[in-house]
Amino acid sequence: QVQLVESGGGLVQAGGSLRLSCAASGRSFSTYAMGWFRQAPGKEREFVAGIDSYTIYADSVKGRFTVSRDNAKNAVHLQMNTLKPDDTADYYCAASTSVSRLNRGLVDYWGKGTLVTVSS
Repeated sequence: QVQLVESGGGLVQAGGSLRLSCAASGRSFSTYAMGWFRQAPGKEREFVAGIDSYTIYADSVKGRFTVSRDNAKNAVHLQMNTLKPDDTADYYCAASTSVSRLNRGLVDYWGKGTLVTVSS
């Protein structure tokens, strides 16, 4: 069992930056691929980024977002730069057995989300 708790969301102006963090508890954190999803109002939840031995990003965030993990601290982060109003969403931390499964939305554990609002 893995529990995930996100933090770092908030209100930011377009062009600004935010860093989201996800604290994981439970055993075997380092064995999981970790990632981030987001869900905007009225839209389906979508994959944003994933990390295991490699990283993968949605096309909409490539070059602007960077995912990283610290296995010693059981944490995963999402650095978000050059934010746009379209990035406004609830952001969810997720764990799965592989990045490819994350990319397909096959998630074993979810956090409860943190809200990011980007004003124009």
